[in-house]
Amino acid sequence: MAQVEDNGSGRSANTELNLVPFIDLMSVLITFLLLTAVWSQVSMIQLGSSIEGKKTDAEQPAEPTPDSDIVLRVDARENGFRLVMERQAVFFSKVDGQYDSARLIEELKKFKEQHPNKVDAKLSVEEQLPYEVLITGMDALLQSGFPQITIPTGGIE
Repeated sequence: MAQVEDNGSGRSANTELNLVPFIDLMSVLITFLLLTAVWSQVSMIQLGSSIEGKKTDAEQPAEPTPDSDIVLRVDARENGFRLVMERQAVFFSKVDGQYDSARLIEELKKFKEQHPNKVDAKLSVEEQLPYEVLITGMDALLQSGFPQITIPTGGIE
């Protein structure tokens, strides 16, 4: 234990400091620091130009999907969905404050009937919109038969 002796005043002041609580606190803090430092690196996700991630030089260029030259894009905006198919665009306004995903799915299925080999689509969402809007758009594309969904990082074009 630590002692403090003061002989200058003629009185002796022996005081013992209890260092056990301080050592306990430091051991808890060091353990907490080590645990959080490990998990902060695991929680980071690296994104490239699409949701699939960065491409490396060793990868061969992917073979284009059937009908990949045909444009199909869903833009989620604050006031509704905008569907861009080839050279035409259709807008679906919100109904009672909710996104009209039923009409979006209906139009996507019509487009799928015209282009049965098309499997890819782009989905862009305005930055201020909640995450649920992104999920709603992805669900609509998946239900309509477009499993290869690309999410551009630049926002709405």
